[in-house]
Amino acid sequence: MSPSDRNPDATHVSVAAEPARAQRADGRRNQARVLEEAFAAFAAHGAAVSIREIARRAGVSTGTVTRHFPTKEALFRAVALHRIEQLVRSAEEVAAREQPADAFFTFFALLVRQSAADHAVGDALTGAGFDLQSAASTAIHDFGAALSGLLSRAQQAGAVRGDADSADIKALIAGCIARGSDGAAQQRMIEIACDGLRPRPA
Repeated sequence: MSPSDRNPDATHVSVAAEPARAQRADGRRNQARVLEEAFAAFAAHGAAVSIREIARRAGVSTGTVTRHFPTKEALFRAVALHRIEQLVRSAEEVAAREQPADAFFTFFALLVRQSAADHAVGDALTGAGFDLQSAASTAIHDFGAALSGLLSRAQQAGAVRGDADSADIKALIAGCIARGSDGAAQQRMIEIACDGLRPRPA
């Protein structure tokens, strides 16, 4: 006896489940696309960018955006969380792919190169009255832990001076960003900062 003979509805259930799964997958893709485009729009134009414009950039309807994010503040929070979670995943991927002595410096350079947009979005949301620290406190803590973990493992491997801490790293990243967005100058600043972080000869 076949499964359909035992349960006449089995085929119907299976067929019905496929569109539901496809819809959920489409919804997740739409949501991710909205968050990516909202981040880019806020970085370029500030937090006043309209929902209509974000929907246009994402290739979805305004109804799709508001279904996922009923208020502008809900969208702000989701954008911030999505971005911080991306950085945490990047740290984990670098740690899995590279040796501790290299992983920290790879992630440091990535943060410098991407932080101009991150700072622009953070400033835009804060300027719009959004409390980023409160809304994303857990994600921010996770990011700090990921950065500290990379730093600690690099120090244990003898690749980074032992007296450097996370606050030093964040200050160095801010200094590299302050140099400007010129690619050559930024790369030079990354190299100077990384050289300064390496242990001094005995």
